[in-house]
Amino acid sequence: MNRHAYVPTDMPWHLISLRPQGQHDTLRSAATRLGARTVALSPWRLVLRADETTRAQLAEAAGCDRLVFTSPSAAQAAARLLPLSQLLPGNVVAVGEGTARVLRQHGACQVQAPSRMDSEGLLALPAMQQLQGLRVALVTAPGGRGMIAGQVVERGAQLLRVDVYDRVPLALGAATVSRLQALQGPAVLVVSSGEALHSVLPQLPAELLARWQQAPIVTASARLADLAGSLGFANRHIAAGPMPAQLASAAAAAVFALPASAG
Repeated sequence: MNRHAYVPTDMPWHLISLRPQGQHDTLRSAATRLGARTVALSPWRLVLRADETTRAQLAEAAGCDRLVFTSPSAAQAAARLLPLSQLLPGNVVAVGEGTARVLRQHGACQVQAPSRMDSEGLLALPAMQQLQGLRVALVTAPGGRGMIAGQVVERGAQLLRVDVYDRVPLALGAATVSRLQALQGPAVLVVSSGEALHSVLPQLPAELLARWQQAPIVTASARLADLAGSLGFANRHIAAGPMPAQLASAAAAAVFALPASAG
């Protein structure tokens, strides 16, 4: 949001976060600064794959011509399995600045990341253009980022996929549903994963789902906004990017009709 804009912090509003279990803190902090109360609604928890097969695949990936990390969680999981300082400089590609920051914190150098922090932005990087005959490793988790894998193969590369963690689904309990139904004041759903949306929506009572579909929804990309539209959400807003401050800013803008900031 425009940093000089007035946000009426005495007006209670809620930001509903669909981040994985235990990963709401940065978004909660950004939302709190804008007067929001965050409702943590995790569709899953992340579990590291620490078996020997995954370790061997990751060691093989380290020698590929391109090593692509699809999320901060993928970077963090990989760092627990392999010293990232061993990765070849110039070959490491991250889907966004958050992922790149984690890689650098764990010793990777010369990480390339797009200013547009999504699959399309990553695929537009110069390092991802001439892939014919190269070996490209995708460090990720089961599901998601299918566009990257498909385009890498279409561009003539040999793809090595390394799933370094699993998403273990979490069911919505009755107490959580009751809390969502009892929320007073404006509420904004914030989405940075289409899979999260697909996981949570079928678990909502019909009346609550209908209320959500009329409330503002903030997405991290235009592609996610299109998905939200196909799922019945009419009041869609696109954040400047997937970083917590960008998402919280767009959520506040949706509530108070203010211009959202780029970061």
